[in-house]
Amino acid sequence: MTLKPGPAAINRYRRFFVGLFLILLLVTTLIIYALSTGTYEGDERVHMPILLDNLNRVPEIVIKPDLPISNSRNPQCSYYDCFNVYKCGHKGSDKILVYVYPLKKYVDEQAIPIGSWMSQEFYLILQSIIDSRFYTPNPDEACILVPSINTLNQNRFRTLETSQALASLSHWKDGENHLIFNMVPGSGPDYNSVVELSLGQALIAGGGFSSWTYRSGFDVSLPVYSPMAAQLDSQQIAAQDRPWVVVSSQINIHPEYTQELAHLAQEHSELLMLEACPNMQSSNYSMRCRGDEVYHYPQVLKRAKFCLVIRGARLGQPSLMDAMAAGCIPVMCADSLVMPFEDVIDWKRAAIFILEENLNSLMEVLSSVSDEHVTEMQVQGSWLYQSYFSSINAVTQTTLEILNDRVFAQRARTFEDWNLPPNPLAARSPLFLQLTAPRSQGFTAVILTYDRVESLFLLIQKLSKVPSLNKILIVWNNQPSMIPKIDKPLKIIKTTANKLSNRFYPYEEIETEAILTIDDDILMLTADELEFGYEVWREFPDRIVGFPSRTHVWDNVTMHWKYESEWTNQISMVLTGAAFHHKYWSYLYTTAMPGNIKEWVDQHMNCEDIAMNFLVANVTQKAPIKVTPRKKFKCPECTNTEMLSADLNHMMERSQCIDRFSAIYGYMPLQTVEFRADPVLYKDTFPEKLKRFNDIGSL
Repeated sequence: MTLKPGPAAINRYRRFFVGLFLILLLVTTLIIYALSTGTYEGDERVHMPILLDNLNRVPEIVIKPDLPISNSRNPQCSYYDCFNVYKCGHKGSDKILVYVYPLKKYVDEQAIPIGSWMSQEFYLILQSIIDSRFYTPNPDEACILVPSINTLNQNRFRTLETSQALASLSHWKDGENHLIFNMVPGSGPDYNSVVELSLGQALIAGGGFSSWTYRSGFDVSLPVYSPMAAQLDSQQIAAQDRPWVVVSSQINIHPEYTQELAHLAQEHSELLMLEACPNMQSSNYSMRCRGDEVYHYPQVLKRAKFCLVIRGARLGQPSLMDAMAAGCIPVMCADSLVMPFEDVIDWKRAAIFILEENLNSLMEVLSSVSDEHVTEMQVQGSWLYQSYFSSINAVTQTTLEILNDRVFAQRARTFEDWNLPPNPLAARSPLFLQLTAPRSQGFTAVILTYDRVESLFLLIQKLSKVPSLNKILIVWNNQPSMIPKIDKPLKIIKTTANKLSNRFYPYEEIETEAILTIDDDILMLTADELEFGYEVWREFPDRIVGFPSRTHVWDNVTMHWKYESEWTNQISMVLTGAAFHHKYWSYLYTTAMPGNIKEWVDQHMNCEDIAMNFLVANVTQKAPIKVTPRKKFKCPECTNTEMLSADLNHMMERSQCIDRFSAIYGYMPLQTVEFRADPVLYKDTFPEKLKRFNDIGSL
């Protein structure tokens, strides 16, 4: 017999299931709300609202007027005393981790919003951080914390109340490791060049910094973003197709500069001076006028080679971004302005700088710039803009990369990485080395010799006195003789053939990263010079670092490359008769030398050093480094008939080597540089006991 539940039982079951359904519905609603506002702790990533119109759904926080605020901005802050680096590298992380505070709406006691709630630019900054590889949803593991309080424009927030809102943040701690974004600093009439907030020790990523307010190595200098730059297409116009030499299109220039420019425009027809159109609304920034002539802005910038960017009411100007987007070379006339991302970008490659007091010499300065240099600067400026400034996302990511390089300096990008466009024809350096190679291993000296026994013995005695010497490897192209005893490991390798390339063979006896290749007749180098050369190599481990230097020049008469040993300010080769290099280059020289270069060197008994310079320059796109001023490298024990370089055909043959090698590579890989490394206290009037390298030879 089957029992059926009565009406009372059915009602109890019904109430139970209805209650359970309501509880599940409530929990689901709370989770969805938390996800949309970015406060759900289980979520891996803050979910910003898709549309700005939905921002009224976030919690409202009332800021009381008596809330204490932190100290005003500390102008003396530096990376070493205001930034807590111990917050970084959490759980072995190899990059900075950045936390973004959940969105909240701050109001005063009268429910009046504190500042503008959210601008599109600030929203994109926060979204870019959240989408970046640096984001973390956990504030306890964050290296840098970013408030979600809009501080981009000084004109759109109340200073006191915004400072109090920042001070109310749960992890504020006087701004420690907090990053504040600002692009329009200061309010009238002074228009300060830094945001006017009580920020304590917070970092500022700001636009329009002056050299007086910028804390180098701590703050980050931003561009003043210009939404008008997005109106320009990416098509570049060559300099010869731009009718105007220079255009001045700003409408907020000081009257004194306006008069100066008007005077220049009267004297130089190639200067286009534009002003606000008199019959148009003041809010219409897309038009500029010269008398009755109307020009569309910023399109008019694409018709000029140079664009003047001059100090206005504020030091930083959005016209800089407009000029770069148009492929127009900026001419900066703002004396104390800190250029955007100045810590890593070499602006002299992409802009012209003129002192404000020298504005009257504008046309003379620009006329002295060659057409070739104009093209180079235009290409560089366009690449910088596309890489670092073309969008809010690009600006934000560049800011985070700069901060990451500061914290993890050992993995930081080099100056060349920041400033040189990638060359698709050149391979990246295969040496993934530390910023400075370790000192502990020292270097291996590889001596190529044949029959100069006496000078070889003297060289061995000299090398044994170098502190960082790890081992001596003698590559003997003839029958070996007895060798002197020294207190360092010494190994003799007997070769089967007399070849110059034997010096670059990757012998298994070489256990150090650094190799000193040195000829058996180089007796003039002192232990201090060799030790200093090794220290320089440790800072540049992917380059050839050495003592004798040479250069290559193009001969317009013969239309060929020429090997040059004269004393000049430029070098492009360091001869491996006395030079340090990484052992990888020996491996590459032996196994992957292009064409028949290696065979040609061995056949002609010449140019192995030139071949090595070609090889390294082709892979790294970097120049070698000469150390110490010593120029003369002659064997005092040898007669001219014993020296290979005594052959009258020697120089001519080396010129032919450069021609032959460049033809095999298909271009000229050698890089020319005006640089030499000397000890810091070299030739200084200073007690010798305080100098590390005293025995440095002269020319």
